[in-house]
Amino acid sequence: MERKTFLQLSMMAPLAAATNAQGQNPKKGFKIEAGKDRFQEELHIMGGQFNCVVSGQDTGGELCIYNTFRQEKGGPALHLHHSQDEWFFVVSGEFIIKIGDDTFNLKAGDSAFAPRTIPHAFAKVNEGDAHMVVLFQPAGTMEDFFKQMSKITTEVVKDPQTRLKELHASHGMQVVGPPLKV
Repeated sequence: MERKTFLQLSMMAPLAAATNAQGQNPKKGFKIEAGKDRFQEELHIMGGQFNCVVSGQDTGGELCIYNTFRQEKGGPALHLHHSQDEWFFVVSGEFIIKIGDDTFNLKAGDSAFAPRTIPHAFAKVNEGDAHMVVLFQPAGTMEDFFKQMSKITTEVVKDPQTRLKELHASHGMQVVGPPLKV
């Protein structure tokens, strides 16, 4: 899929979610209850909860969508995806997002787009809770990445920085700098 159709696809995510891994329409749609994960998984990563609401399995690998509920300030290291575009939509709270040389302040209702191969990072900056929707196109192995990331952040790892860089690399990403300062 070409990048120019990314925004069209993101607006049509519910339709894309109606296609299974074989590229066929499933017999039934599905509903994800507020605050729940598509597969009833509990993924806690760096001060937040990540809930898959549309899986790559639902879309033939075309996209996946996560609801992220963040309690702590901060966010991931500056990184890039070799094969995925990423779209951010703030539901509540405030975030800063760095994409390439630009830094954006996002509040509820704002969104930002990070094209593949462009370094980016985000950080929650408000007190209290925040909620952001993150969409990846194509899905790639982002679901497995978040599952592995959840394990790393809950286990004691001897060398966490090296392990995080290895995890990113094994999922088509590259850490290129530190997290944003808040």
